[in-house]
Amino acid sequence: MASVSRIRQSFKNSTVALALFTVNLILQFYSRKIFLDYLGAEVLGLNTTASNLLQFLNLAELGISSAVGFTLYRPLACDDYDTVSEVVSLQRHLYRRIAFFIIGCSAVLMCFFPWIFAKITLPLWYAYAAFVVFLISALLGYFVNYKQVVLTANQQEYKVQYSYKSIMILKVLVQVYALKNFDSGYVCWLVCEVLFAILGSLSLSRTTAKAAPYLRKSSKKFDELKKQYADFTIKIKQLFFHKISGFVLTQTSPLIIYAYISLTEVALYDNYMLMILGVMSLTNAIFNGLDASIGNLVSTEKTDRIMSIFEELFSLRFFYASVLCFAIYLYASDFVTFWIGPEYLLSDSTLSIMVAILFLNIIRTSAGAFLYAYQLVYDIWAPIAEATINLGLSLLLGYFYGLNGILTGVLISIVLIPVLWKAYFAFRKGFRRPFGIYIRTLVKHVLLTAIAMWVFSYVRICVPVPSAQSMFGLLSEGVISMTIFSLFLGALLYFTNSGLKLFVNRLIKR
Repeated sequence: MASVSRIRQSFKNSTVALALFTVNLILQFYSRKIFLDYLGAEVLGLNTTASNLLQFLNLAELGISSAVGFTLYRPLACDDYDTVSEVVSLQRHLYRRIAFFIIGCSAVLMCFFPWIFAKITLPLWYAYAAFVVFLISALLGYFVNYKQVVLTANQQEYKVQYSYKSIMILKVLVQVYALKNFDSGYVCWLVCEVLFAILGSLSLSRTTAKAAPYLRKSSKKFDELKKQYADFTIKIKQLFFHKISGFVLTQTSPLIIYAYISLTEVALYDNYMLMILGVMSLTNAIFNGLDASIGNLVSTEKTDRIMSIFEELFSLRFFYASVLCFAIYLYASDFVTFWIGPEYLLSDSTLSIMVAILFLNIIRTSAGAFLYAYQLVYDIWAPIAEATINLGLSLLLGYFYGLNGILTGVLISIVLIPVLWKAYFAFRKGFRRPFGIYIRTLVKHVLLTAIAMWVFSYVRICVPVPSAQSMFGLLSEGVISMTIFSLFLGALLYFTNSGLKLFVNRLIKR
């Protein structure tokens, strides 16, 4: 029954997230075009840079939400609501301290804005306004939204999605209307950013209160809770280093591009990143709902069962990543041309590196989700090494090779640490199985995918298709082509006894 419940909750999480994601993605592409048409690439690049600076300050969060999440798996499974309330109360105390720290650091950072944004031609108040708006939205997470971790850990991520993400969709619609109809469109855009962040936070807080009425503020003081949950504090310190590597991976590239090139180049990169992040958001919508189920699985099942589920999820992620990344590689340039114009295109070599990074980021989480479920985060040298390799190589190669060099540094760091080391760590310390099992599985999937891509490309050359003349034609061609490719690749994986076969058979039985 527990297995059926996990499947049901995972399906509900993924379905709701996927529906909202689809609507939001369409709006994001449309709103990005409107933003560029009415405000220009430099304002967009400034927004991205201001957001990245704020994300740097958010490192102070230390990975507390992740530590709370996997600390709550067992007490929620056992209906131990007293423990749940105490852990969330400890989170509240920590978040209050972090929020005030971020406010202080932000005040200091803004003193340096005239130097940081010396290269822009826009009025400097644009930078201050954007940063303050993003700061307010972030602080709401520390003062209001933090309790949502209980819903996520309890396999109810779908409630977070519909109570918060639906309001964010409405925000984008209002922002687009403001840009198109008001002379002070950017000011209206910023005001909407704040107002809807507040509305979303209030909605999420209300949903959490209804779904988790057992949550109450603990009467115990901070020092008492900190001492009682000493292991929790240790996990936070360990997760801090993992958070650093994640920040370096996702947030520093635009800053380095700005330093070496310009805000306009940041905007070009960010346009492609909207597609990349769209795929990552789709990935999160489909797979993040499984994380709590994996935590529950690790807490209640034996290793053989856990390994079987890992094989299914790895194969499913690999199949999914292969199809979507191949589609982006084939059609991204044409898509950008129809979407915002050929003047916003990046080179094919840059696109190839970005697609490779996306592919590795999708499959890396196959082992990562299980590491968090096992609470195996004490390998703090790994994120330090990843961040060092990432930043060091990006700065070095970026100096000589520009944007391609920056992205190559990111790619190398992902291969060495998340893809190889994390899997090794999961197999040796979590599953307690030989690492060779993972290598054989990985190599088999790579070879089969390479064969499928070669055959598909060869047929595509032999049977030329007229170039699409519109966005609709391009999307239609892409859907048909990728459907054929996915069926071919899926058949190869299914009939070679991969985890995909286990997954499909499970769906048929259910």
